[in-house]
Amino acid sequence: MRWLLPRPLLSATVFLLWAVITNAASLALLLLGGLLAIAVPRLTLPFWPDPPRLVRPWRAVRLFAVFAADIVTANWRVARQVVGPLYRLSPTLVEVPLDLRDPFLATLLGSIVSLTPGTVAIDVDRQRWVLLVHALDAPDPQALVREIKDRYELPLKEMFAC
Repeated sequence: MRWLLPRPLLSATVFLLWAVITNAASLALLLLGGLLAIAVPRLTLPFWPDPPRLVRPWRAVRLFAVFAADIVTANWRVARQVVGPLYRLSPTLVEVPLDLRDPFLATLLGSIVSLTPGTVAIDVDRQRWVLLVHALDAPDPQALVREIKDRYELPLKEMFAC
């Protein structure tokens, strides 16, 4: 069965998204969605890295809650900053030294940082293990580094036992 559905969760997601997007009311559309749900994961399999094993899933729930709250509060903060006087902003580039040594987790951390309004991960340097982040407003760059490490990197390390 693993050869037919190498990534079952991805297959289920493709099928469900297909059914919702196409408003699949016919058997033909559902069959096409099933075919895509089998084909897409098989065709993209060489591009998927082997992610580390999740050992503490409850930490993922907590990280997701923190991340969701950060998105809401950061949206509000960024909206106020952009509408307000721009001379008060302190944009900066910050290098965040990573304790993570797994490329998948470093990329995941970069994605989390990029999805949080006001920050964008620009690069994950896997030779120096540094995450380069652009911040819209970071008057104290070291505080931003501590925040990224404490709020996002530490939970990722705990979730995957790194």
